[in-house]
Amino acid sequence: MKLPRLLALITAMTLVITVAAPAARAGAQPASPMARGIEAKPVDNTLPKELEGIGIEDKPGAEVPRDARLRDQEGREVTLGHYLDAGKPLVLVLAYYQCPMLCSMVLNGVLNAMKATAWTAGNEYRVLVVSFDPRDTVELAKQKRDSYVGAYGRDVGERGFDFAVGDEANVRRIADAVGFGYRWDEATTQFAHAAGAFVVTPEGRLSRTLYGVTFPETTLRLALVEAGQGTIGTTLDRVILFCFHYDPKEGSYVVATWRLMRAGGALTVLLLGALLFRHWRNERLGTREAS
Repeated sequence: MKLPRLLALITAMTLVITVAAPAARAGAQPASPMARGIEAKPVDNTLPKELEGIGIEDKPGAEVPRDARLRDQEGREVTLGHYLDAGKPLVLVLAYYQCPMLCSMVLNGVLNAMKATAWTAGNEYRVLVVSFDPRDTVELAKQKRDSYVGAYGRDVGERGFDFAVGDEANVRRIADAVGFGYRWDEATTQFAHAAGAFVVTPEGRLSRTLYGVTFPETTLRLALVEAGQGTIGTTLDRVILFCFHYDPKEGSYVVATWRLMRAGGALTVLLLGALLFRHWRNERLGTREAS
């Protein structure tokens, strides 16, 4: 294929990417009620009283209280900072050990994601579960830890996968820092709370909030790569992270169209440069041979 035709083809492809991506995003938007000829009705956004104060507020970059005091499953006094001092990202889960259902669903979701990834808690990252029920004991924490570490089936080492308890004041500081809401419900004699997990950087800042009770392996892995800031993961992981961003509504990492367009543009420039250089070199060689 001659150079002019190659240049024309590359230019056309670039234009298609540039035009099609925004159009695809626009086309994916649902039609408004007015556009469909349906009269829009006002939406009541009032939060039911039962749900007040139990959501999760996304606080990216928030600093966690490293000095918050806890006791681990062995009864040893620790601080939150102890789990950050190895320079590894931390997966933080707030739960309570006598929760009838939701906490177990969250913990099972985290465990399944941990088992699915090739990285091991204690090596590339750490996991800490903190109970927000001041009635929970060290004995309960140990039972939970033994159960989940046994199900994990890998050597987690020291502080790799711990379960802790604490008093109301210290645990509340941690929960408030990451935006986790919970409160005691006297009517049900249970805690009302949200579902999710939090990924914290080695410097002690909230990097990513993972919502829900299931966490795909890719979501956990990319969240750890993001929080690790280059300390874990392969070059390919970081390239993938560049092309994706976390969407709280989807609860997962989705394609960042503008980043792909930028990467595609850079690749196009490099390809054009290589083709022009090759064309220029061939012309010079042809001129020398002719002379």
